[in-house]
Amino acid sequence: MTQDIPGTTMFDGDQAQKGFALNRMCFSFNSAENRAAFLNDEDAYCRKFALSDAQRAAVKSRDVLRMIEAGGNVYYLAKLAGIFGLNVQDIGAQQTGTTVEEFKAKLVAAGR
Repeated sequence: MTQDIPGTTMFDGDQAQKGFALNRMCFSFNSAENRAAFLNDEDAYCRKFALSDAQRAAVKSRDVLRMIEAGGNVYYLAKLAGIFGLNVQDIGAQQTGTTVEEFKAKLVAAGR
């Protein structure tokens, strides 16, 4: 079953295959040693997992939406976002095209 939700990348079998290397790399961040290795030499670490050019560019730009478009699964990407110092509100702001402050204001307004 596929759904067409404008502006949303659906994570399906094709996306899973496309993002295998990126997701595998993100899974490796369960280890503190691997997180340190990534921070020490990001490009080498990405090459070690054979990320595509699009995946490496998305990682380099810290753009979670581009990572999702490149096959990233949000559950695996959470580890990478944490390394970058991004939290859920930062990612929500990226997804909605707003600043973090605007996104937080939307959350507060929706809770009323």
